[in-house]
Amino acid sequence: MLAAILLFSDFAEDNPYFRITAKDVEFKIPKGFPKPVYDFKNNKLSPQAFVLGRRLFYDPILSKDSSTSCTSCHQRIATFAHIDHPLSHGINSLIGKRNVPAIQNVVWGESFMWDGGVNNLEVQPLSPITNHVEMGEDLAGVMKKLKRNSYYRKAFKEAFGDTLISSERMLKAIAQFTGMMVSANSKYDRFIRHEDTLSQIEFNGLMVFREKCAKCHREPLFTDESFKSSGLYPDSSLLDKGRAIITGRSNDEYTFKVPSLRNIERTYPYMHDGRFRNLDQVLEHYAKGDFFMVNIRPELLEARNISTLEKKEIIAFLKTLTDNDFLYDRRFADPTY
Repeated sequence: MLAAILLFSDFAEDNPYFRITAKDVEFKIPKGFPKPVYDFKNNKLSPQAFVLGRRLFYDPILSKDSSTSCTSCHQRIATFAHIDHPLSHGINSLIGKRNVPAIQNVVWGESFMWDGGVNNLEVQPLSPITNHVEMGEDLAGVMKKLKRNSYYRKAFKEAFGDTLISSERMLKAIAQFTGMMVSANSKYDRFIRHEDTLSQIEFNGLMVFREKCAKCHREPLFTDESFKSSGLYPDSSLLDKGRAIITGRSNDEYTFKVPSLRNIERTYPYMHDGRFRNLDQVLEHYAKGDFFMVNIRPELLEARNISTLEKKEIIAFLKTLTDNDFLYDRRFADPTY
């Protein structure tokens, strides 16, 4: 059975739908976007390395018991977030402490994870791979499995020119795959480029958004990469103090990274603990203003006067951030499915 699966997987990658060319891995900064933080200067993009990174992303071989892959949590249909559960799930049916963040526009990321515990795109996969609740593996175990796998021996050679399989090369390949996940062609983007129009309610929502939300969710990435409290009362079962777990500072307690709102329509449930099922609940939280007042920023307090009409307008605008070109981009599809 295993041999049959491997044969099918290799055949699938030969399918023209999954084939990656040099044009597919040309990285271009979208119009109006800032300079990326991660620029591939020391990780030259190539079709072979991208394909290797894609295979690694979808392969449960990276987990301790070969049951859990990156995409077990980061699902393509959900902008590579997780719509099945409020919190992440890992090996042995273990449940994590936080909602799974989306993977998009990560080359502009200054830090990763809800607490910013990782500040380098290439290093980021080490966190889930070695986390005992998520993939529960170590690098030595991963390297051992990759080196004895005939597909990976061939794939690493094609990607890097020789047979050396190392953690550095593995991480660079994954960074090529995730780093190319650029979302920049939503209805909003086309409006900004004068290629499309917004309906009246969508345009009104943009105006309200800019007035009451954009101080944290800054255009065009719709995040300012900072860590702030969303005013949520802590979940007593999780006891999650957010950024303070990393920094040890009291003024970071219960602050979490401001997430990008791109494709927000598809990344439910919401907030760091996945407590809200839909955007109506999120907007109601901010409009109601019953906040946990630890490390609250003034801009959050300003959102308390959102009216019922403004909530509808904001949600209409947020749906213009859905980028179907990105969501259905064949380059990011699972070739082993």
